[in-house]
Amino acid sequence: MKKALVIGATGGTGAAITEELVKRGVETIVFGRSQQKLEQLVHRLGNPAHVRIQTGDAFRSEDIVAASGGADVMFHCANVPYHEMESRLIPLGESVMRAAGQLGIKVVVMDGIYPYGKSQMDEVTEEHPKRPHTRKGKTRLAYEQMLFSYSWARERLMIVRLPDYYGPTANEASYLGSTLDAIAKGRMAFFIGNMSIPREYVYLPDAAAMVVELASKEDTYGENWNIPGSGTISGKDIVRIAQQAAGVKKPVLALGKIGLSLLGLGVPVMKEIVEMLYLTTEPLRLSRKKYETRIGPIVSTAFEEGIAATVREIRRSL
Repeated sequence: MKKALVIGATGGTGAAITEELVKRGVETIVFGRSQQKLEQLVHRLGNPAHVRIQTGDAFRSEDIVAASGGADVMFHCANVPYHEMESRLIPLGESVMRAAGQLGIKVVVMDGIYPYGKSQMDEVTEEHPKRPHTRKGKTRLAYEQMLFSYSWARERLMIVRLPDYYGPTANEASYLGSTLDAIAKGRMAFFIGNMSIPREYVYLPDAAAMVVELASKEDTYGENWNIPGSGTISGKDIVRIAQQAAGVKKPVLALGKIGLSLLGLGVPVMKEIVEMLYLTTEPLRLSRKKYETRIGPIVSTAFEEGIAATVREIRRSL
């Protein structure tokens, strides 16, 4: 991989991928709609000479083509809000794939675990049956089927699947991102789902290191890859570690179906989370076997270290 194009570079996963590419010295083009946000990202990274900014709309394949600048790998990190997923996710993916087809570029698609549906394995492998029972899970499965369809048979593509994630670049798109942000800022916070049941989370810098490693190989495309976290942890322990790092203890309220539905009256995305609450009571844990066998050791930061680092970084930016 000599040059990379990051679509949706200012989002949580996009910013983490960009940071990892910069760290490895890969020439990188950051692509997004907001010039200001892209400039802020590049400034935060120290304005490296091998990063170039390109603005455009990912729903317009011609904008992506114009921005590509000879890149040989495209990281598709752009996403759509929960309440727009059914109508906009597949058109977004089609735009990215049309551009990839014109450019002859490899594509790494960032995705989640929704297509698996309810866990049928103690540790979910890439061969786990995809039987989603939620609207979003079904939409995500249709998205995968579109990406791997005969329409794009010539394109070299991989899908990388992350569990819930956290880290300095995580935002409201992640369940935990807004919780840690509020704790770091000394505000009352909300935690989505059951706080007692341990769940899997991945620290975004770890995920980015593993994804970029996969992207740099020639024999990893045409497949799905799980990006496992550092293990499982309960919401109560997350809050304890975060509050200790912040030095402030404000209330943290767990949000279940009723709370999310009420908040959804004013914030539509909250209502859309309700159907995914099964993941907080019947959590999936991703298998690391394929990655360890084919690539090497999992990159794994302890929760105590990752959560504290996330809180400190948020506080530094205030």
